Amino acid sequence: MSELHWEEQRELNRPLLIVALKGLFDAAEAATAGVDLLIAKHDASPVAEINPETFFNFQEERPLVRLGDGGREIQWPSNVVYGVECESGNHDLLLLSGIEPHLKWRTFSDALLELAQKMNVEMVITIGAMAGMAPHTRPLGVVGSASNPIIADRLGLGRPTYEGPTGLVGVLHDHLDKECIPIISLRVSVPHYVPGPPNPEATRSLLSRLELVTGVETFHADLDKAANEWRSRIHTAVTNDSDMASYVQQLEQRVDESEVLPSGDDLAAELEAFLRDKRSD
Repeated sequence: MSELHWEEQRELNRPLLIVALKGLFDAAEAATAGVDLLIAKHDASPVAEINPETFFNFQEERPLVRLGDGGREIQWPSNVVYGVECESGNHDLLLLSGIEPHLKWRTFSDALLELAQKMNVEMVITIGAMAGMAPHTRPLGVVGSASNPIIADRLGLGRPTYEGPTGLVGVLHDHLDKECIPIISLRVSVPHYVPGPPNPEATRSLLSRLELVTGVETFHADLDKAANEWRSRIHTAVTNDSDMASYVQQLEQRVDESEVLPSGDDLAAELEAFLRDKRSD
């Protein structure tokens, strides 16, 4: 029995599935905040929901009680996929801003595989955020990777080198790779000395790169004011601590020597060429 409950299975134009999940790979909740913004700005509507009963330990992720006009209501942990018909760009979107499940990760990945197959998804893009050696004084870098060597080489992305405990995102990449569903990852580095949410600068960086890669409007400029205020607050606190200020200078030198993704225009053009060749095949 499928764990995917359909709300409205409709035709979308060459959809991309964007996935962000609160948990290990969502430092400062930067990734889920980005998908939440896309859902709101695009006025997205639900397409399907993954049954929470199968995947959550409710003692760890407790449902909430709300008082509404009809009395008490229970709000369960939710993984709802929203659909967006984009007026600009080459792709419509399927958007999941959810919660990393506690249980049955392979079954959860099967539900997303079913969604991708039935909605004719052209590519899955997971977006995330990790605490790292990123200084707040620089644009927060976004790196991209793909487990599939053909996709990585074609798009100029890195190959994962991490070994150790993983999360649902790692399992999902492995699962969809084996089912020949193209999938890539975009991750922003969040200053480890400012790990708490919100982090509008990290969210803006993720959405800006996502727009360059896909050509789909992400409204990242809406976060300019909040991001600048965030950076100013952190900078004021850091400059009042000489040791921290010295440490941030070391991080600046380190990040200035690092590499990030290829230019957005090059990557977007190569992405479209890759998807076009895949359709021809």
